[in-house]
This record gives sequence, C-alpha cells and structure tokens, in this order.
Amino acid sequence: MIPSRLPLRGRLTLVTTSLFAVLGCGLLLLNWLSSRDLMEANRGLVVSESDLTVPAQASPSPTGFPPGSSVPAATATPAESFANFQDAVLSDLLLRSLLLLAVFTALAALLAWWASRRSLHRLSQVTAAARRISTGSTLDERLALTGPNDEVRELADTFDAMVGRLDRSFTAQRRFTAHASHELRTPLTVQRTALEIPLAQGRVPADLRPSIERALHANARTERLIAALLTLARGENEELTPQPADLADAAAEALADVADEARASGTRVSADLRPAPVAGDPSLLRQIALNLLTNAVRHNHPDGTATVTTGTTNGRAFIEVTNTGPVLDPHEVPALFEPFQRGPECRGEGSGLGLAVARAITLTHQGQVTAHPRPGGGLTVRVEVPRRD
Repeated sequence: MIPSRLPLRGRLTLVTTSLFAVLGCGLLLLNWLSSRDLMEANRGLVVSESDLTVPAQASPSPTGFPPGSSVPAATATPAESFANFQDAVLSDLLLRSLLLLAVFTALAALLAWWASRRSLHRLSQVTAAARRISTGSTLDERLALTGPNDEVRELADTFDAMVGRLDRSFTAQRRFTAHASHELRTPLTVQRTALEIPLAQGRVPADLRPSIERALHANARTERLIAALLTLARGENEELTPQPADLADAAAEALADVADEARASGTRVSADLRPAPVAGDPSLLRQIALNLLTNAVRHNHPDGTATVTTGTTNGRAFIEVTNTGPVLDPHEVPALFEPFQRGPECRGEGSGLGLAVARAITLTHQGQVTAHPRPGGGLTVRVEVPRRD
C-alpha cells in the first residue's frame, strides 16, 4: 500500500518502480524456466552422443595397468556431468539476472523520478501561481499557462476562467458599494437637515417635538447602520494599497473616540500600547480598534472594565481587547462574528456588526482574529496581522 503522506512525485516514482520490479521478476522467472526446459529437452540428445563416443584405438594405460584390464571409475557418467553443468548454468543465470534486475530497477527509479518531476513541473507552476493570486490584493493576474494542450493546460484555463468571474463579481460589488455610499447617505443627510433646522429654530410645536426627536434618532441609527454595512463591504472587497501603520496608533485614536461613551457608562478603560508596526490601510485598521473597544464598552456591566493591549509576537503584530461582562458559553462565541448578532446585556446603539466588520478587515489584511470567554464573564478578542519589517 502506498503511503498517503508521500508527495505525488514520490508516489508516481514508487508505483512506476514497483511495476518495473514486478514485471522484471516475472520476466526473470519466465527466462529461467525457459532455459531449464530447453536444457531438459536436450539432455537426452547430449547424453546419447556422449555414450556413442568411444576411443578408436587402445592406448597404454597412463596408470600402469595393462591394456584390457579393469580401470577404477574415477569420472562421473555423462548424465551426471550434464546435470552438474545444468545446475551451474541455471544458478549463474539466476544470479546474473537478479543483479541486472537490481541495477535496472534502480535506473528505473531514477528515470521515473526525473520523468515525474518533469511532468509535474507545469502543475507546480499552476499551484504557485494560484497561491500567489489567492494571497495577493488583486485578482488581475492570470496563469496563462503555455505548452501542450493537456490536462494541466485545461486545469489552468479553468482556473483562469474562475478567477475572471470572481474579479468581475468583486468589481461589481465594489461599484455597488461606491454607489450605495452616495445614494443612501445623501437622502439621509437631507432628511436629518430638514428635521434639525426647524427643531433648532424653535418652529416645531411642543406636541410634535417628541416625534421629530424620534425621527432624528431613527435617522442617526440608520446612518450608523449604513456606515457599518458599507465598512463591512469595503473590508470584504477592498483592494488594499499597503501603507506603513501601527496598531498602537489605531488603538490610541479609538480610545479617544470611545472616551465619552465609556465615561457615560462608567466603564474604566486601561491601555498598554506598545509598538505594533504593520502594512495596510490605516483607516481600516483604526476601524478594527474602534469596533473592538466599542464592543467592549457596550457589552459590559455597569462600572465594568476594559483593557486594550498592542504589541508584537512571533513576527506578527496584535491588538487585544478584554472586557468584563456577562458569562458566555464558548459555543456562543463564533456566532458573535456573524452580522447582526448582538450579545446579551448590550448597552448603547449597537447594530451587531462590530465583530463582523473587524473580522472582515482582519482577513483582508491576511490576519486572523480569535475570541474566547473571559473567566468570570466577559470576552477577550485578539487580532493578529503580519508585522511590517
């Protein structure tokens, strides 16, 4: 049985060499049996000719025995001599055949390795290009594989067609996001202005003021929701132009933005900000820090605490936010990263998109986000992205 851990090149070499060895052994056996049968078939003829061969004239005995006297048998019979000859020939034939089989099996293994390497070289090109495209920031690159019109070429063409469809799809999504940003925000801005002006000028009757204020409140919530959705779409489809950034700076700006909300809720926020240089979009990285801190403040107990830490470890920059709050089941944590999922005891005007947006932006920066419940209640969320050298 072929080990499944071997690479494809090794498995092809092993299969080819095994087949060559098995077929070589079969050929060796047939050759040996044929040689034996051929010699057995000619045994009677050789023995008969040996029996018919007699000396033409008596000669003096070299041992001193008189002519015509009985001589002791010192040599084997023709049949025994032929049997010894046959055994020697067959043994030598078997040994030489085994040696030649071993040599040619080794040569077959080397040739199979070379042939499989050459045959799989184009497949390695496809794999390398696919990995490069999947980890790149754009989908503009294509394999455009040249060479024989074989299965590998067909695979490369199929992959190019798939990447082309994905590129068109993402381009359409980005175009929709840009249009939606304008088409949705403009009417909301007009509505908010239309409501704020008469309210500020005191031209709204007292009995209509509560309704106008509720309309303004709903308008502001809708604006925040649309902004979060657009940020989520941007985080999932953004073509990044990497720029020098630092997660510590992003966390410091986010701390300033949530200071009023944290003060109003009584949440004590502490920070340990160490340099965490990265390459990415500074505005999106700031959004990660802002969403994590806002989530820590809103999903907290009254007079709770929150801690934000930044730094580097194992060649990666990280930002980690820990907060007190309700006790969470570990099985509930993955659902918190889904859109519109709000945890228990949420305070403030959360839309349930904070962690979903943070995860989307993190994945765009080739990073990873993890979360686990904090002992005693609350949550610890950690975002890691490749460190900038």
